[in-house]
Amino acid sequence: MSSQDTFISHLIELRQRLVRVIVAVMAVCLCLLPWSREIYGLLAQPLLASLPKGGQMIATDVISPFLVPLKITVLVGFVAVLPYVLHQAWAFIAPGLYAHEKRLVLPLVVTSFLLFLVGMSFAYFLVFPMVFKFMASIAPEGVAWMTDIDKYFSFVLTSFIAFGVTFEVPVVVIVLVRSGLVSIEKLKQARPYVIVGAFVVGAIFTPPDVLSQVMLAVPLWVLYEIGIVISRFMLRPAEPLDDAASADAQAARDLGKADAGKMGSE
Repeated sequence: MSSQDTFISHLIELRQRLVRVIVAVMAVCLCLLPWSREIYGLLAQPLLASLPKGGQMIATDVISPFLVPLKITVLVGFVAVLPYVLHQAWAFIAPGLYAHEKRLVLPLVVTSFLLFLVGMSFAYFLVFPMVFKFMASIAPEGVAWMTDIDKYFSFVLTSFIAFGVTFEVPVVVIVLVRSGLVSIEKLKQARPYVIVGAFVVGAIFTPPDVLSQVMLAVPLWVLYEIGIVISRFMLRPAEPLDDAASADAQAARDLGKADAGKMGSE
């Protein structure tokens, strides 16, 4: 088979797997669609619980009451199907990987998915209640603190992505160390810059309050340190392997010399 035929076959396989993913997402979304209002109510619970008594959310667009629950249902459906999406991606790239790469990539993919869910859960159960209660407490007297449901969805989606990606920091650190691109000593030397960068990222991807900024920056820093610690345990010692390889090479050379001596004596 020529290289062009191989490339076309890969494209066909990629298209088939993308179609499977799209069909799976649509199927799950259709199954969840009857409960779209309940799913939205669950997502809005942290804000509704922080509003003053009698407070409520508003919809400034005519079709927002329909579109926003639909968007949230699609988001939940994609997260629910994400293991299947990762499985399809793994099945596509696995044939081109070596055995040691497969042993490393598969655990990293599973860990990345779980860490992303942990980051979303951290934002929903810990960050949202604290931030919303803080916002409600500083609202001036006589001001009705309400928000549009579409803007709330944008805020939640941005926060989920920010905290989900933040919790991927250990995986990134491990990959950088195992691939040899960065050493552990370099990561330690970069610690002050990482701390400053964490607060900058927290200021960009969170609301303009110190509380949410700190609640994103501190986990990012802590996860960076955790990634360094795990990388230290996972890093393979180079010297024993080099000694073993040199011993094997020396043994091969000795064997070759012995064979050459026998042939010369004969």
